[in-house]
Amino acid sequence: VQLQASGGGLVQAGGSLRLSCVAPGTIFSIAVMGWYRQAPGKQRELVATITSGGSTNYADSVKGRFTISRDNAKNTVYVQMNVLKPEDTAVYYCYARNLYGTYWGQGTQVTVSS
Repeated sequence: VQLQASGGGLVQAGGSLRLSCVAPGTIFSIAVMGWYRQAPGKQRELVATITSGGSTNYADSVKGRFTISRDNAKNTVYVQMNVLKPEDTAVYYCYARNLYGTYWGQGTQVTVSS
């Protein structure tokens, strides 16, 4: 079972992108959805998470620039990324977690040029 992420691309520094991620209907009662990212040569790091109740958590490096949101009815999570920096360049992975496990998307590339 895999989530479907979309919205990555190439953008200039200071620009914006919006990533979307849909979990299939076979994944139900999702407690937490979120995004990680992995830059070349670096470990995967948490970007942002959101609970089913709407509580959010952000990495310090993206606070004030990224906004995570969620549509529970559509099993979809979004992240609006503003004021992008070259250091935001990475493959972004979405995930969903419920009582039965954690499910991942295939990753979407975000490249920010200086």
